[in-house]
Amino acid sequence: MQLKTFYFNDLRECTYILWDDTCECVIVDPGCYSESEKSRLEKFVLENSLKPVMLLNTHGHFDHIMGNAFVSQKWNVKTYIHPDDKPHLERAVQYSNMFGYNVEAPSLDTVDLNDGDELKFGNSLLKVMTTPGHTRGGVSFYSETDKFVITGDALFAGSIGRTDLPGGDYDQLMESLLGKIIKLGDDYSVYPGHGPATTIANEKNTNPFLRYE
Repeated sequence: MQLKTFYFNDLRECTYILWDDTCECVIVDPGCYSESEKSRLEKFVLENSLKPVMLLNTHGHFDHIMGNAFVSQKWNVKTYIHPDDKPHLERAVQYSNMFGYNVEAPSLDTVDLNDGDELKFGNSLLKVMTTPGHTRGGVSFYSETDKFVITGDALFAGSIGRTDLPGGDYDQLMESLLGKIIKLGDDYSVYPGHGPATTIANEKNTNPFLRYE
């Protein structure tokens, strides 16, 4: 499986495209806001002859779904999100306006993500792991074959997601991190919702929030 990272919008949110040799791909957390950002995403898809088949959201915060409407309409794909975070999509326009952004309403024709789900595209498989704490319906996507996990805003290089927003819960987030994500294995790469990629081994050794015993 191959992975491409884009940094979109003013909050430098990480959008990921995953694909394999079949050219089927999934787009994770499309945060593209400006027309130039949407063009960059579309250009990459076209130049690599990719076929988007799913839009995956790790959670529903506005900076991660700014491009949901664009992606779902452009490639006629369904949006996959945990049901506990669908209310964020329902109020996306309102939330975005509060922060000075004019975001097109995302599609509410969604598919529920639940713990243990398997998402198949091309010859590839992603597994779904519920990792609440940053939001009630936060999820991570991981590949046992390629040894990586996309954590959304649960885990960052050197830090963790904030829990002071509605639906946030510090104890729940730590349970997600120490009880689930960290246990995937030291050799897993971590692709977060903001900032650079890291590894589980590096975070166990250097992240002050992960005093792993």
